[in-house]
Amino acid sequence: MRTAYSVETVRAAERELMARLPEGALMQRAAAGLAAACAELLGRVYGSRVVLLVGSGDNGGDALYAGARLARRGAGVAAVLLAPERTHEGGLAALRRAGGTVVRQGGAEELVLRADLVVDGIVGIGGRGGLRPEAAGLVAVVERSRAAVVAVDLPSGVEADTGEVRGAAVRADLTVTFGTHKPGLLIDPAREYAGSVRLVDIGLELPEEAELEALQDVDVARLLPVPSAESDKYRRGVVGIVAGSARYPGAAVLAVAGALRGGAGAVRYVGPAKDEVLARFPETLVSDGGPRKAGRVQAWVAGPGVGDDADAVAEVLEADVPVLVDADGLRFADREAVRGRTAPTLMTPHAGEAAALLGVRRAEVEAGRLAAVRELAAAYRATVLLKGSTTLVAAAGGGSAVRVNATGTPWLATAGSGDVLSGLAGSLLAAGLDTRDAGSVAAYLHGLAGRFAAEGAPTVAHAVAAELGAAWRGVFPSAHPTR
Repeated sequence: MRTAYSVETVRAAERELMARLPEGALMQRAAAGLAAACAELLGRVYGSRVVLLVGSGDNGGDALYAGARLARRGAGVAAVLLAPERTHEGGLAALRRAGGTVVRQGGAEELVLRADLVVDGIVGIGGRGGLRPEAAGLVAVVERSRAAVVAVDLPSGVEADTGEVRGAAVRADLTVTFGTHKPGLLIDPAREYAGSVRLVDIGLELPEEAELEALQDVDVARLLPVPSAESDKYRRGVVGIVAGSARYPGAAVLAVAGALRGGAGAVRYVGPAKDEVLARFPETLVSDGGPRKAGRVQAWVAGPGVGDDADAVAEVLEADVPVLVDADGLRFADREAVRGRTAPTLMTPHAGEAAALLGVRRAEVEAGRLAAVRELAAAYRATVLLKGSTTLVAAAGGGSAVRVNATGTPWLATAGSGDVLSGLAGSLLAAGLDTRDAGSVAAYLHGLAGRFAAEGAPTVAHAVAAELGAAWRGVFPSAHPTR
């Protein structure tokens, strides 16, 4: 499990550790890891040109001490001081002893444009509200250069706790972060500024409950339901699908595909697209009546392509089993009806649908995805899966870490992809996973399947569904060969 902690938690852990260590030891640990990462990126340190962008505080100190290490290995290192009167004294002295030079910001442009490597130590994890004009101007010069860029702990200009970017920010090729990941390194839009991320262990002791967590293969393998010799279709889980309409019959087909490929023992379909569904998946159990007459299910999926069928969605919300609400169904998901349910609910909006539910502009959701998913989960007392380049899953109670998933590919932004995800997550709900696990495991497998289907080129939703089996096998590398 990859975890991320808030600035407040990280700083408390740092204070506790520094109280047990000799003065300056923690910064030296960070600087050693930073210098090693810079050297690896450079390839050849001797004779390389390195520019340090140094702000006030410990972030600048890390950059200076790392610069001193590179200078002792033969690099030409120059530090640009953005706050000369508040520069870390020990780090500055170490750089000068190692042969590094110091310049004021006014003389930085030519240095940056000629550099092989730029180290961003402008603002630390406590930065808020965007960069000051002088720093923003320097970032613009960095963007014009051909140098590799390494960010210290977090790219300057992005907010550590929220992933928000308010104005100019450094776009790094590599971010070297210390002790633990910060939420902004895992959430868009900030994530795209971080480049590759390397975690340097500096010995922090952190709480068990993180702010964010990201599943890895081993976590998904542990959660996936695997049938036993005694399993039958009911033990494996029966999922009901309310999807499709005369205008959108394909949504029903794709949701059923996701459910069948997601391990459901059986799929019951309710809706007007039964002929299209049976033509593709004859194993589907179809019903001519509404959800109440469909037969026994362990979970429902309602909404993909249902058009204006509000009654079917309302009927599903009355069921005493877990329910996933997606797409058109979100328009008909009355807030009080969802809040009043005794069984769990999983809502799966994209940014536009989340904005409509919250009564805000889409841009506000996209800029503050973490805040939006938490607000929705609290408002509806439901687990919310906010789709996007980094999918977020927030539990209804709000006490658990928000799950973040980044296994996908931009090629998944295609019609019907979300319908496949809904069916997949619904099948996992029917198999007994709770809403948080079902949503995050489904997002993980769906993202992997999207990668397999695309292989660097455009793909379509039914191809994503076809690759779910490969994605499932791929998280069990010891038992199944990967692609």
